[in-house]
Amino acid sequence: MKIAITGKGGVGKTTLAGTLARLFAKEGHSVLAIDADPDANLASAIGIGPEVFQTLTPFSKMKELAKERTGAEDGYGTFFRLNPKVDDLPEEFCIEHAGVKLLAMGTIDQGGSGCVCPENTLIKRLMQHLLVERDEVVIMDMEAGIEHLGRGTAESVDALIVVVEPGRRSIQTAHQIKGLAKDIGIERVFLVASKLQNPEDLAFLEAQLPEFSFLGGVGFSEAIKEADMKGISLADGPLEILAQFITIKEALTAKLK
Repeated sequence: MKIAITGKGGVGKTTLAGTLARLFAKEGHSVLAIDADPDANLASAIGIGPEVFQTLTPFSKMKELAKERTGAEDGYGTFFRLNPKVDDLPEEFCIEHAGVKLLAMGTIDQGGSGCVCPENTLIKRLMQHLLVERDEVVIMDMEAGIEHLGRGTAESVDALIVVVEPGRRSIQTAHQIKGLAKDIGIERVFLVASKLQNPEDLAFLEAQLPEFSFLGGVGFSEAIKEADMKGISLADGPLEILAQFITIKEALTAKLK
């Protein structure tokens, strides 16, 4: 099962990604979590402390590794391999916690540097390997776009989950993401409602986003806010909070059977 999770910043997508990863791991699945958001907060949602996460270097920053694997030289106009060896990288560079292996992709700096292409090539090939060639549960925490996905990998994504809160900007982002997903061939796009304070909030989102299939909702909670501030995974928190995420996971699993 290969799942990508996205949405406007601050809606709770990282919390959902980390909690789903832990829930699948609790069931005995081999789980790989990919942090493809520049903010890189997925570690705390999984329950990995900052002292451990700081040892994880994003692949976008591994300039020497990219040059080594692609055979690139410094400067413009150099030739390099477009299909570098990457199958050993997940185990070598991941952090593992509670049955979840975490990898950080990072963001490629734009600006014309001659070493940009090798790093971008390495990440694209690695994403293809993770989504197409590996047999495990892969959960990607993405930014509001889907830049890390291309036509060569998107077809292997089983579902794109858009997290949305009651608000016009969040709704607009959801529409934009659905359009981008369709452009690269992702057909199954689901919605998770977040920060709900009453039934009217959910009714508002359903009315504004009728073309989406809802997996469920997460209520606004001080406990979730506190867990986020402390870097504690909700998978280790109160069952009454976790139950909402279990319902979403079960709905997702049912739709993908």
